Amino acid sequence: MFTKLKIFLEMIKFEHSVFALPFAFMGAILGSVVLNGHLPSWAQIGWITLAMVGARTAAMALNRVIDKAIDKKNPRTENRAIPAGLISIPQVIIYIIISFALLFWATSNLSSLSMKLLPIAVFFLVFYSYTKRFTWTCHFVLGLTLGLAPLGGWIAVTGQFTWASIVFYLTVVCWSAGFDLIYACQDAEFDRNEGLHSLPSRFGIKAALNTARILHVLTAVGLVTLFFITHLSWFYLVGLVIAYFILYKEHRLVSPQDLSKLNTAFFTMNGVLSLVMFAFTLLDVLVREYL
Repeated sequence: MFTKLKIFLEMIKFEHSVFALPFAFMGAILGSVVLNGHLPSWAQIGWITLAMVGARTAAMALNRVIDKAIDKKNPRTENRAIPAGLISIPQVIIYIIISFALLFWATSNLSSLSMKLLPIAVFFLVFYSYTKRFTWTCHFVLGLTLGLAPLGGWIAVTGQFTWASIVFYLTVVCWSAGFDLIYACQDAEFDRNEGLHSLPSRFGIKAALNTARILHVLTAVGLVTLFFITHLSWFYLVGLVIAYFILYKEHRLVSPQDLSKLNTAFFTMNGVLSLVMFAFTLLDVLVREYL
């Protein structure tokens, strides 16, 4: 059982939770402080964590099941657990059911608006995996999906939308779509040959990287806008400067002629960015609240 669990966690790249989870916490902290005047409770943070783990696990496991035939053809993914026969489809489906149950249970312990919006979140979690079959805008659908992390964290503790929450949502949408465009460049030729849709396969790697740069400029604009509309202080700005440097460095690592450092640009840089923004936002709030 533990061996299968280990295989499953490796299959869904559980460590990639570092992308969205810090932004979910950041949304919860900012929403609670801005609207409620205090930090979210430990119980709220716990339920948000469980909801995020359930949502991401279900989405990634579904993606692996839906894309099993594609993964088997792609030399980059042919050794993944399902095409390699390391885990069966029924076993993965069990994990998916458990993950969705965890998402529902955790969400039911958060705001009532979170429960009302849950079907929309589930739709995007499922829908994304099919988009590469019919549209090159699949990267933006992923952005719309991952952007639900900070918005979900915000709504979970406040039970309402605000302009700040929308700005934060759109910022993470641009960030997510941008790094997915970079990641998709490595499969441009395969996607083109298999009739799959992506921006790199449709318009070329150069166009994809340029689009990613534009999206990350919009990310930078969104993050600084968040500073002004949530009344954060210079601690947040320090984190913002570091995040800007990370985005700059990410795009310096890849080019249409050289994608050899793509994994560093995709995983390391973006994982660090999300952690940095969360850490400096938390520090900013803690200093303001308790000093």
